Amino acid sequence: MISHKPKLVGITGGIGSGKSTVAKFFSILGIPVYYADDRAKWLMANDQELKNKIRAAFGQESYLEDGSLNRTFLASQVFSDEEKVKSINALVHPAVKMDFETWVNQQKSPYILKEAALLFETGSFRDLDKTINVSAPLKIRITRIMLRDPHRTLAQIHDIIDKQLPDEEKNNLSDYVIKNSDNKLLIPQVLKIHQELQS
Repeated sequence: MISHKPKLVGITGGIGSGKSTVAKFFSILGIPVYYADDRAKWLMANDQELKNKIRAAFGQESYLEDGSLNRTFLASQVFSDEEKVKSINALVHPAVKMDFETWVNQQKSPYILKEAALLFETGSFRDLDKTINVSAPLKIRITRIMLRDPHRTLAQIHDIIDKQLPDEEKNNLSDYVIKNSDNKLLIPQVLKIHQELQS
């Protein structure tokens, strides 16, 4: 018996673009969504092999005594050091890739979504059949982030935005673009893509 493999569709968007909201609309339509960034956090906390590799690369302090990830320590180690960012990504991305493949094999849907902030930046879009970018004007995105994450400073927000590809580039690389500005209705855009991906 031939097992059915769903179409692999990536969904991305800059911070504050609303990609998680859009992904929720797809899941309401019955489409399974793999939240890559959440799974990466889960794997860093629960995958023994990955934990050992992180400890070896960044020291025992990477984990607290109860075995949970020492986020503060790791962030202080990694955030401003480009080489260290590369080395932690080199450990985490392969673990996420394997986890994603296992998850895909359990799905029965005509297509699935992989939600990830850095789909194009990490090159993981190459493993997918189609990509969707959720696009929103920068001013709207910054306002949304400040409301959602009051702990972030404006400088931190700009720092995160600078590490992500500009919207125009992501739009050019994507098969579909969902415009999430105040005057654009999201649901009709989602339904149109949903119908196309099912055919």
